[in-house]
Amino acid sequence: MAQNTVVVVGAGVAGLTTALLLSKKPGYNIVVAAKHMPGDYDIEYASPWAGANYMPVSVRGTEAAEWDKNTWGCLEDLAQNHPDAGVHFQECEIHSRAKDSGSATATWFAELLSPTPWFKGVVPNFRTLPKNSLGPGIDHATVFTSVCINTAIYLPWLVSQCLKNGVIFKRAVFSHISEAASPGIHPSKKVDLVVNCTGLMASKLGGVEDKSVVPARGQIVLVRNDAGKMLDISGTDDGDGEACYIMTRAAGGGTILGGCYQKGNWESQVDPNLAVRIMKRAVELCPALTGGKGIEHLDIVRHGVGLRPVREGGTRIEKEKIDGVWVVHNYGAGGAGYQSSYGCAQAAVALIEDALQARARL
Repeated sequence: MAQNTVVVVGAGVAGLTTALLLSKKPGYNIVVAAKHMPGDYDIEYASPWAGANYMPVSVRGTEAAEWDKNTWGCLEDLAQNHPDAGVHFQECEIHSRAKDSGSATATWFAELLSPTPWFKGVVPNFRTLPKNSLGPGIDHATVFTSVCINTAIYLPWLVSQCLKNGVIFKRAVFSHISEAASPGIHPSKKVDLVVNCTGLMASKLGGVEDKSVVPARGQIVLVRNDAGKMLDISGTDDGDGEACYIMTRAAGGGTILGGCYQKGNWESQVDPNLAVRIMKRAVELCPALTGGKGIEHLDIVRHGVGLRPVREGGTRIEKEKIDGVWVVHNYGAGGAGYQSSYGCAQAAVALIEDALQARARL
């Protein structure tokens, strides 16, 4: 069988998942070429900073909802059957306050906050919590079984699975997407197709320069304290762009306390005042973190900032020819990078096969 040579640009969760699914199919020689690799921590590289979990915010009936739906079974399988991937099941509570209606956070979380979201038949154990069990100010709450991912384990795990399937990894920096098809990138000296999984950098990459991709800054505190469950709430009293969520990563990965959703903000440094607000909100929402004591009883591992690659109009999964080479795009998932990863990668792989079949017929 003739081998198709493919270069995947980007080694975040989108690029690694796309490379992995493609590597499971016969007839492909794949190189993942990226500036940043798992183990790096850089403001341009969003994937290591993510929580990461499965809490869909996609709108019912959209492609994004379909991608999220198609991802759940894969994450569920990892949690059940592949402990080495760093994915575990965790009960997830979603709290809603009527006073948050119309805020940036409540709008972002609109589907998640619904008493009947589209995913209630997808995730296990979805139910509504009784009103008398809710804390002060909480008007409605749902709970379901979700997963939380330890990104420090999961990203290298994806690399290891790709390596087992013969994928080659190399560091590379491109100023234009067509450079990924240059002879020095792939061992075969020719490239049949390029996959663009550059996330936020798609806004600056030559040949793409998608100005609809903007950062949505997130700030987190990673602590050693165990929350025992995942929690999210519809808003805060600290500002429209601030949020409160808690999740404990698998395999000793600590607990993520967040956060914020600051669109258009490229600031890479931690805001210490925001960090204090994040910790105060988390301890108020989940007193079990500190046994009912104050934030001074949080055992901090580190503070972090990540920039979600948000694309106006949603994730771009499309194919086009650039400088005579087929390019398949898979970028712009914003905060849904992990929970839509397999669905998006499946859609991208389908376009890769379409493009290469069309090329073969010429």
